[in-house]
Amino acid sequence: MNPLGWLTILCCSAFASCLEQPQNIFILAGQSNMAGRGGLISGVWDQKVPVECLPSPKILRLNGKLAWEEAHDPLHVDIDRKVSGTGPGMSFANTLLAKDPTIGVIGLVPCAVGGTKIDEWAKGMKLYEDMIDRTKAALKDGGALRALLWYQGESDTKYLQDTESYKAKFEKFIADVRGDLQLPALPVVQVLVTSGDGQFVEEMRENQQAIRVDNLKQVDSKGLELKSDNVHLTTGSAIELGKKLADAFLQF
Repeated sequence: MNPLGWLTILCCSAFASCLEQPQNIFILAGQSNMAGRGGLISGVWDQKVPVECLPSPKILRLNGKLAWEEAHDPLHVDIDRKVSGTGPGMSFANTLLAKDPTIGVIGLVPCAVGGTKIDEWAKGMKLYEDMIDRTKAALKDGGALRALLWYQGESDTKYLQDTESYKAKFEKFIADVRGDLQLPALPVVQVLVTSGDGQFVEEMRENQQAIRVDNLKQVDSKGLELKSDNVHLTTGSAIELGKKLADAFLQF
């Protein structure tokens, strides 16, 4: 390897060793609106970073290689199947830091994958097992898992039977996550969908609102501006949702 290559490795290793271990770890899971589609133009991210999403040495993310690094959008760049842009994760973390300066270093564990149905998140499925493995990797050197942030359901609005079965599937999903992570009271913040791939969005919202899980808070995305596709949140809406998620978590 040439000298420049070794220098790059040494610099990256030195930077990684300077990172503080996150004390407060959060799972970001679900589908595209959690991964983030803000700022995407013809499938390319515009690289515009609003002040609410600015990086901070107190906000880290677990990358695709299970290593901590300073977080920045797109948080799901090496996790999602499709191109990601601005999502709610960075504004969530920055809002927590602003409202609770004593919270310490925040670790975000991106797990969301666009276009996924609740069935793909069932225990034993790849998305579920990847999320559990990534979370355990995030916790192996210390820190506490503070909450699961969940935004999913748009892909389950095509068929009425999918919306009607969503409640039971989600409740089992949470029970499985808490069991596998040995955290029976793990807080969960769920976003109520405001859009979908099908016509049963209102039915989905009703079924989500009927979910009965201890230590669950729900945040409504209704009223947030959507992009021209009428499915994905704009950058501004993703930022506002991140703030709502932070406010909901702080109520636990």
